[in-house]
Amino acid sequence: MSESDLRTKFRSELSTLEAMTLDGLDMAIVQLQRATEAVEHQDMALATAVVRGDDEIDERYLELHERLLALLALQAPVAADLRLTAALFHVARIMERMGDQCVNVAKLVPLDGFHPPVHAILLEELGVMGRLVAAEVEQSKRAFATRDLAMARDLLLEDRDVNELNRRVFHFAWQSGDDPDAREWAMHMILAARAIERIGDQAIDVGEQLAFVLTGTFEEFRDSSHPSASDAAEAT
Repeated sequence: MSESDLRTKFRSELSTLEAMTLDGLDMAIVQLQRATEAVEHQDMALATAVVRGDDEIDERYLELHERLLALLALQAPVAADLRLTAALFHVARIMERMGDQCVNVAKLVPLDGFHPPVHAILLEELGVMGRLVAAEVEQSKRAFATRDLAMARDLLLEDRDVNELNRRVFHFAWQSGDDPDAREWAMHMILAARAIERIGDQAIDVGEQLAFVLTGTFEEFRDSSHPSASDAAEAT
């Protein structure tokens, strides 16, 4: 096989793996939507389905990891091809972690037979959070697919609303009263909100990987509500 044929084969496989990775983000979106519905409606059956559904995302991650490694072994990519290959490793891992966070949310839904006092406003806020974050993940996927760096950077603006909702959930949960069951349930909802908020951060991570693909330099997106590690260090 000629060098030209090898490069054509390499780029075809790389394109396939990118499509599989972005499809994996779609899988994570579906899991997030189901986890959000499960927690919003305190639906244990749906929560159980989310936990079971994580196997599919794990399998996709492992397949991507193995095939990307095989691709590197086939040819030593350079420049743009190498950056894209490296970014796909990271995005696949981000996808897998999103799935794990969805499982964390699902596991915080009360078991059947246990009916703690619930606060409707908390569940409403969690539902809004989940839908906003699902839209963030969709935007990160679309930005990566179209190589739209401006769209990726706009994720920070979308994430501000999610961060505000996370703070509101904490505020409402903190005022859940003195009943032990109610307080325990409220603390679980705080953890669910934190997991959902983290998926929003991971969507931004996908956008940062796009910046690397396009520029060859890692760019940490940040603003006053999403400081970089160096900014945080300077503030201490």
